[in-house]
Amino acid sequence: MESSEIESSEHHDHAGHDHSHEGHNHGPVLNPECVREVKIEAPVEEVDKTFARVLKEYKKYAKIPGFRAGKVPESVVKRRFAEQIKKDVVESLLPERFQAAIAAAGVVPVSQPQLTNLVLEEGKALEGAAMFEVVPAFSLDGYQDVTVPKPTVETTEEEFLQELKQLRESRATIEPVDEDRALVDGDWAQISYSGEVQVAEGETAPPLAGQDALVEIGGAETLTAFTEALRGSKVGQELQVEVTYPADYTENNLAGKTVAYNVEVKAIKKRNLPELNDEFAKELGDYEDLAALEARIREHLQATKQRQSEQETREKLFAALNEKFPFPVPESLVQQQVDARLDRGLRALAAQGMNPDMMRKLDFTRLRAAQRDSAVGEVKTSLLLDRIADAEGLSVSDEEVDHEIYMAALQQREPVETLRARLTEDGGLARIREQLRREKTASLLYQRLPAA
Repeated sequence: MESSEIESSEHHDHAGHDHSHEGHNHGPVLNPECVREVKIEAPVEEVDKTFARVLKEYKKYAKIPGFRAGKVPESVVKRRFAEQIKKDVVESLLPERFQAAIAAAGVVPVSQPQLTNLVLEEGKALEGAAMFEVVPAFSLDGYQDVTVPKPTVETTEEEFLQELKQLRESRATIEPVDEDRALVDGDWAQISYSGEVQVAEGETAPPLAGQDALVEIGGAETLTAFTEALRGSKVGQELQVEVTYPADYTENNLAGKTVAYNVEVKAIKKRNLPELNDEFAKELGDYEDLAALEARIREHLQATKQRQSEQETREKLFAALNEKFPFPVPESLVQQQVDARLDRGLRALAAQGMNPDMMRKLDFTRLRAAQRDSAVGEVKTSLLLDRIADAEGLSVSDEEVDHEIYMAALQQREPVETLRARLTEDGGLARIREQLRREKTASLLYQRLPAA
């Protein structure tokens, strides 16, 4: 364990310690049912030897006005750098002593140790204790007998036709309508518009304007007010329409607002769907004819439904395992999982356009609390899968890890060796191997389930 991972509850140096303390707990809460404690001891001779070595280094490089470099008296160095010297002695003595203590106790910490009752002075033996969390022992007897329904998955003709319809619509073209007629459902109105957002007294909102916007009459994504106003109108006609946007509208600046629009119909357009024939299939890819395309669509639908069904079945199996094998969960692992879930959520919000200022206004205490139950379940599932993998003798080969790194490098457009070096440095390789092993265990348990 690196010395930086040892945290003392009695001494926490803040030199160069530039971070916000909002939501930052010194000595995080631990689950009492998962806490273990070991004594940390070192003889006085080793303590004094370490103090002397550290003091020598400080004396060698200390720069104090009135003294030449390397000539500062020891008493002055001790007085000037007392806290830093003690910190360096702690970081020199404790990691090795802690490793020896946990090895003798036969325990594997899953949290950073918290030091208590630390006695560290020249002329005295080192005494103290380190508290940390471990994964508690629990029984797996009968895990092979835990089952949930494993449904058979079949693709319906209706699902196939819907997929084929969506594929045609994705290749549709929008063409102008030359005949002199009114807009009807299914048409696309090409419009220019200006709009004024209605706001409370004293508030302001920028005007809205646009040219050559396309609006589908009666379309699923078209607000009813636009459809009703445009339906039956002709090219050249000018309209006034008041639109109230729903509170959950995707554009935040319009959500819940009412806008008064002036609209001019510039053109009527019609969507043309391509014919379903061999040429259509060939345009989409390496398909010999329409039959080959349809076969691929059916295969894709079946594979997608199978993946969804397998994931849902796995989740039910994990829930059943969690219910059958209750055990206390280390709080440190729960908080790590909460962090991971929040990180994914914040990344998703950022991808949707939420700016940092808006993120800072979020109630993180409430958000963390909302993630807790799910995080506990995910940690329990991971620990259960690890134990089952041990029982089954499952392992992950270097080739499997290499393949995962290769695929990640392709996805991230990063050289394989660059990614490997980064993962090696930050512990990512071990996490990849761990996750692959859990995935392999989950797949084994799923395959063993009897068909419904």
